[in-house]
This record gives sequence, C-alpha cells and structure tokens, in this order.
Amino acid sequence: MRGIDNTQSYGRSQRLVIVAWLVACVVLFPVSLLVGSVDIPAADVVAALTGSDDVGREAWRVIVLESRLPAAVVALLCGAALSVAGLLMQTCFTNPLAGPSILGISTGAGLGVALVMLACGGAAVGVWGETAVIGGAFVGAMAVMLMLLALSAVVRSSIMLLIVGILIGYVTSSAISLLNFFATQEGVHSYVIWGLGSFTGVTPGRLPALAMMTVAALVVAMVFAKPLNAMLLGERYAASVGVNVARLRRALVLISGLLTAVVTAYCGPIGFIGLVVPHIARLTLRSSNHRYLLPCTALAGGAVGLLCLVVSVLPGQSGVLPINAITPIIGVPVILYVILNRRKIFYFN
Repeated sequence: MRGIDNTQSYGRSQRLVIVAWLVACVVLFPVSLLVGSVDIPAADVVAALTGSDDVGREAWRVIVLESRLPAAVVALLCGAALSVAGLLMQTCFTNPLAGPSILGISTGAGLGVALVMLACGGAAVGVWGETAVIGGAFVGAMAVMLMLLALSAVVRSSIMLLIVGILIGYVTSSAISLLNFFATQEGVHSYVIWGLGSFTGVTPGRLPALAMMTVAALVVAMVFAKPLNAMLLGERYAASVGVNVARLRRALVLISGLLTAVVTAYCGPIGFIGLVVPHIARLTLRSSNHRYLLPCTALAGGAVGLLCLVVSVLPGQSGVLPINAITPIIGVPVILYVILNRRKIFYFN
C-alpha cells in the first residue's frame, strides 16, 4: 500500500507542475497582448478581441488583432516546438547539450534564405518576397533533414550521426559566408535582420499554416513517450524491450527536423530555447519520464516564448528587441548549471 501511495503522490506532483506551466502560459498570453510600443488600455484590448464596437480607436483594433495576437500565438507555438525538438534530440543522442540546431537544420534554412536574398539583391520584401524567404528557409531545412535521414540508414551510431550533423552545419555556414561575401550591402543587411529572429513577423494569413504544421508535429511527438523512456537506459536496453532503435532515431530526426524547419522558416533561427527549456522542465518536474516531460517541456517552452516576446517589446517606442538578444540571458545560466550538474539533472528518476 505504501508503494502505491508513493506512486500516486509522485504522479500527482508531476501533474501539478504541468498545471503550473499551463497557468504560466495563461498568465503570460494576455500580458503579451497588453504590452507594446502603443499604450492600449486593457478594456480596449478585450473589446478588440471580443469584436465589440467600444474600442477607443480603430487603429488599436488593428494592432491587437493583426500584430499582437498573431505574435503571441507564434511565440507560444514556436517556443513549444523548439523545446520539444530539443528534448527529442537530447534523448536521441543522450547528450544534454544537444539542441534543434545541432544537426545543421537551422543553418540549412539559413542557406535557403541567403540564396533567396542573393537572388533578390536584398529586396525580398512585400508578399512575394516574404513568401520566397519562408519557402527558401523551409526548402533549405528540409534538404538538410532529408540528407540526415538518408545518412541515418547508413550511420548506425547516434554519436556518429550527431557528428555528421555538426559537419553539415559547418559546411552550410561556410556556404552562407561565401554568399554574403558576394551579396550586396542591402542583401547582407536583410540577412542579418532575418538572422536575429522575431516572433512578430508572421501575418494572420500565414498563421494557420504555421499552427497546423506545428501542432501536428507536437501531437506526433507525444506518442513517442514510451520508446523515449527506453532510450534513456541505452540503445541496447531499448532494443531488448522491442524498440526498433534505427527506426525510432529516424522518426525523432524527422519530427525534430520538421519542428525546427517550420519555426526557422517563419521566425528565423531562434537560439537557446530548444537547448535550455528541456532542462528547465526537468528541474521543475524532477523527472525524466517522458510521459510527463514531453507535455511539461511543450508548456514550459510556450511560457518561455511568451516571456521572450514580452521582454522584446518592453523598450516601447524605442523599437522591438531581437529574440536572439534575449534568449542567451535566460539560457547561459541554465547551461552552466547543467554542465556543473550533468548527471544529476539528465537522469532524474
């Protein structure tokens, strides 16, 4: 009876942590709608969201519905997507410092964008220009991911596949440097701005496609909780309990690659969130059980994404801070803590 009580207490505490992260998302979401370069009263924000005619100014309705609301949804979804992608990579490669960009998928997206901006001479603006940038990023990321999937059928070791991903990242980074060298000043400037990352660049018309792809990949990721738990104890143990390790590894690369590709295509290469948030989730959850860790990581990632969005618009009329200028402030202390306490954190009961 005591063992049953301990198990029930354990599960209850994990669920309470998950609920706490859900509450954090619920609190931060409306905060992100209230904060911005334009001071809009809370009553007018609510009126705009409910479709009421009592909004003080029509411009406020446009700002709330076409700028702040899409940005908040994007921050929530992309934070969750990058965090789950990072968790899948860390478990797949049994490496606490693995992240969504570790396989070169983000740099593949960057290469696609660099090619588009070089072709446009840096003038990738307007509806067609934005579509070309998103398409270029997605094609570049998917090309690297397909290359990795093909190599995963040949490379049996997860460590060797990780090294191959890093090498692909170096090669694509070199290609990007060469393209920027031959690009115009305007092209280099456009690429640098894209590389800073932003949750505010997705229009309401593009949001449904981003949401559908992200949510679908997140739902599929949740199905892999049981084999991921087996992978924590090593590939041999996973194989002994019936897990097809090679097939699982390809599936994990595919899902994490798709999540990374979608986020990078729409928001630019967002750093640190996918690397750091899985550890934040483990620290709060005190568990590596993916049955709880996967949803906890997704919610924690959504909360961190919303927090980064809120901080990015705090300067108000002075402008919006790049997301990649904020994430290291959160990420570096966590990574240092992880390095100093690696085994204690990565292998909770």
